[in-house]
Amino acid sequence: DAGGREALDSVFAHVVGAEAAIVRPQFFSGTHAIACALFALLRPGHELLAVAGPPYDTLEEVIGIRGSDNVGSLKDFGITYREVPLAADGGLDWDALAHAVRPETGCALIQRSCGYSWRKSLGIDDIRRTIDLIKMQNPNCKVMVDNCYGEFVETSEPPMVGADLIAGSLIKNPGGTIAPCGGYVAGKKDLVAAAAARLSAPGLGVEFGSAPGHVMRAMFQGLFLAPQMVGEAVKVGCFSVPPLRSRKLCIQLQVTVLYYPQGGLLIAEVMSAKGYRVQPLPRAPRHDIVQAVELGNRERLIAFCEVVQQTCPVGSFIKPIAGETPGYASEVIFADGTFMDGSTSELSCDGPLRDPYAVFCQVSMRI
Repeated sequence: DAGGREALDSVFAHVVGAEAAIVRPQFFSGTHAIACALFALLRPGHELLAVAGPPYDTLEEVIGIRGSDNVGSLKDFGITYREVPLAADGGLDWDALAHAVRPETGCALIQRSCGYSWRKSLGIDDIRRTIDLIKMQNPNCKVMVDNCYGEFVETSEPPMVGADLIAGSLIKNPGGTIAPCGGYVAGKKDLVAAAAARLSAPGLGVEFGSAPGHVMRAMFQGLFLAPQMVGEAVKVGCFSVPPLRSRKLCIQLQVTVLYYPQGGLLIAEVMSAKGYRVQPLPRAPRHDIVQAVELGNRERLIAFCEVVQQTCPVGSFIKPIAGETPGYASEVIFADGTFMDGSTSELSCDGPLRDPYAVFCQVSMRI
């Protein structure tokens, strides 16, 4: 067990370009892993600065900006919070960011994916530019990247462009639809150790946290498959099929080019053709596996999720119901017919029941 943990940590760190990593089934969500990373970086009197608008819903109670008094939020520990609003086009406000960091800013949080906001997901070049701006203003400010949904979409990861820590979930991209649970934190060695102490206890760190053999195997296998699964979600391809002639079979294929859209692109193409707003646009560069569609009202959002559930290979007979979910500010509806409960890399979608009633889809499939 110990050897397996060390090997997985080492492989994961190498893949994302980090000094160290902790990859554990004991992280029970991406939010849990991100919270451990934030508590590793921040101390009383520090400020947390969100540089890409408001964070994902489930981080609001971690930070202490919604309903989290006296439960151990960052606010309870004397850590203040501020955010840089997005620009009018949904991207980063570079002018505001250029003078946003203060001496007390202990950590700048970059959310790579769009989350539940109608905004652009961030590419590695944007993350690199953001980190450079932050470090120019305050070299001591640590940079933490919420890496959920962005892993392996591009050829570089945030630690390769200066991020101090990244964190995410294994039931998203890096689990490859195989890992049944877990999350990770990766980055600078001393900061990963601090996050590990938050997960376990000071003095225990990375040395503890057993995993059954079948779970460890699944985590290795999921990481091995992850690039292919992510590729299926974001790529567009075409290939030529030359005419085939066979006297024996008497077959001649007239199709010379087969074009196959995949995953998010297919949803973007179909829904935009029907007049719905989509983010990103069908032919725009993709920086995560999420495809957002603005449906406009509660009824359409629920109907969309019901149809997705009906087409899933697992649980097609289930009718998704909107309801309150721990950590979320609004009612949320989830359609999830995946082989691993909670996995988002096969066919799933979800969305909050609030304006603009957008659904966020994660799809990996072959057409």
